[in-house]
Amino acid sequence: MSGRVALVTGATSGIGAATAETLAERGAYVLVAGRDPDRGESVLKTIRQRGGTADFMAADLLHTPSVRQLAREAVERGGGRVDILVNSAGIYPFGPTEQTPESEVDAVYALNVKAPFYLVAELAPAMAERGSGAIVNVSTMAAELGIAGAALYGSSKAAVNLLTKSWAAEYGPRGVRVNAVQPGPTRTEGTAGMGTDLDALASQAPAGRPATPGEIAEAIAYLAGDTASFVHGVVLPVDGGRTAV
Repeated sequence: MSGRVALVTGATSGIGAATAETLAERGAYVLVAGRDPDRGESVLKTIRQRGGTADFMAADLLHTPSVRQLAREAVERGGGRVDILVNSAGIYPFGPTEQTPESEVDAVYALNVKAPFYLVAELAPAMAERGSGAIVNVSTMAAELGIAGAALYGSSKAAVNLLTKSWAAEYGPRGVRVNAVQPGPTRTEGTAGMGTDLDALASQAPAGRPATPGEIAEAIAYLAGDTASFVHGVVLPVDGGRTAV
């Protein structure tokens, strides 16, 4: 990935941070997008200690103008281009449908659906003009299975799955590969509060354990890289086998 510019959202922790570190290790110049500068600097420190290059970009992706601004600034930072976009930022509240406030519905769809939509709208056309580019969306196994309490989160990521296929049809003929990973339970800062519930959820899969962020990042890096040159419109389960069994 030497010489390529990668923008990774939600890159200050969890899967996003692991993805930023993995892409940087493979030679990409990584733009680490997130809300927390301190956590961003921690990711940059890790990347630079391993010999990679990266910069932090502050972004509040709950608001469309900020999403568009991030895309424009990323192109400027990248010397006029972004070659790889990883839509990793997301929120995942769980709870009964009837107890879900409208503000939470709006926030989930703003961050999980609208932010990727407008980042692709801003960045994919230029990729298509150059005839190359890779976009990887981060989904969830909750988009594939009916899980009590996950209606809001799962439905937002089901939208991402369909967007992935639609964008593959729209931009693939012009050289832009669009794919998604669909993780299962993953041990991150964000899921730490689930405690043993995360292990119980993961135990239902053949792998029998939660994933590490690095394991998901490896799948994202594969889809973003040249070895996946013939892979378009795939929603790749990285869930320990849960949706297969």
